[in-house]
Amino acid sequence: MRKPAELYACLYVKEFPAQALLRLRPELHEKPCVVMEGETPFEVVCSLNTKARLLGLRRGMTRVEVDTFVDAVVLSRSLETEKATKAVLLECAGAFSPCIEERSDPVAFLCVLDIAGTQNLFGPPEMLAKSLRQRVRALGISGQVTVSSSFHAAVCLAKGLTRSVLQIVPPGKEATALAPLPVGTLDLRENQAETFGSWGIHTLGMLAALPEKELVARMGQDGKRLRQLAVGELPHLFQPVDVPFVLEERAELDFPLEDLESLLFGLSVMLEQLILRAKARIVALAIVTVTLHLDDGDSHSRTVRPAQPTNDRQLWLKLLHLDLEAHPPHAAILTVVLHAEPGSASKVQLGLFSPQLPEAGRLDVTLARIAALVGEGNVGQAVLDDTNTPEGFHLEPFQVDTAASEPQSLPNYACLRQLRPPQATAVVTERGYPRSFSFRNQRCVVERAYGPWLKGGEWWNETIWGQELWDLIARAQDNTLLFCCVVRDIIQDQWQVVALYD
Repeated sequence: MRKPAELYACLYVKEFPAQALLRLRPELHEKPCVVMEGETPFEVVCSLNTKARLLGLRRGMTRVEVDTFVDAVVLSRSLETEKATKAVLLECAGAFSPCIEERSDPVAFLCVLDIAGTQNLFGPPEMLAKSLRQRVRALGISGQVTVSSSFHAAVCLAKGLTRSVLQIVPPGKEATALAPLPVGTLDLRENQAETFGSWGIHTLGMLAALPEKELVARMGQDGKRLRQLAVGELPHLFQPVDVPFVLEERAELDFPLEDLESLLFGLSVMLEQLILRAKARIVALAIVTVTLHLDDGDSHSRTVRPAQPTNDRQLWLKLLHLDLEAHPPHAAILTVVLHAEPGSASKVQLGLFSPQLPEAGRLDVTLARIAALVGEGNVGQAVLDDTNTPEGFHLEPFQVDTAASEPQSLPNYACLRQLRPPQATAVVTERGYPRSFSFRNQRCVVERAYGPWLKGGEWWNETIWGQELWDLIARAQDNTLLFCCVVRDIIQDQWQVVALYD
């Protein structure tokens, strides 16, 4: 039996603490930035971007040394932001292969994808590597991608490359590709580095040229393992990790923020990343929850749920703006977490003579604006309850029907306008029938009366009620006809005008 073909793609991100912090801060991309860790005053630089390196900044510098560079932007390391960014990168890699192994270190992110057998989905390895690097760049991260049939060769090449280029190693050419790399690429121990330095071994090609027996005699099995690494022949037991699909973005602020407009600028960048990740999985954002961690230790969470899942960033930003404007946080903001639930992006195909459906996005914005004025619980569609109680209905969120239906002819019904609140009135009766009543400062004479309809019920509840309903056609003092519905509370003997007919 033949051994199954192996093929690995390695994604390597240098200066990961700095890139994780700058990913959602486009205003700092053109500035020299350093990330410092440790307690004051013993802080040191643990990561920096390219512009800071060109300015002369280096890892290990103290805060006093960094302050001598006027243009440098100092950021504090955030392990939570790095954890969130790592999850985003693993999820991005998971779109190309379900088998992923992570081998990150404190200042760099590294994961290896098993891409054997993916040619039918993503094309040749060159095309997959290019697509992976483009997807990572779209997330705001600059990384290197290498492809090799040897797991360790792909890892060493990714660590040893000085430029962000694609490196595809043909099968059997691993030793040639690894030869120019420095020996330090193998993460040697201190005594091993001193030994190779004393021997004059500086590259992996020089290490591979050493005779294996003599190397094992002097360094033991570690020498054999290092030589196998140098020629790309060390076997590896792949250990995949589980990569869940979670649409979440996290941003920690440098100082407490109280301005809503500045918060919306950050939310716009975070929404753009969420939509980009959702589109890569061919889904849309159905529910977005923004959680604000405040300066007083409390948190403020708001959830926006439009009528239909959508990837319209401007629509989401407007809905979040209206919601936060109606429910602002009570303290300054320190951290912003944006979480989204995916949904299917449905499309409707109407018939040739079908009416145009209302645009769901405009309906959501209109409802949000109305809710900001009258309150959230007072906007929706009325749904009747299974009861005869007056006002026996409740409100539910509007739902846009996506199914195309044929136009139907509706019967001609009169429109009943409910008065809220009902208007109390004094009714003059004759032989049990209403003859006149007052309404809006006018005396109305009843010309026709229909009724009464008696209703009452729910005797099993504590509240007992009974009503007598009349439909009246009356003429007011200004000679106008009035079509109305009046109700008499039998228990309290009170009359009210509850509705008008058009």
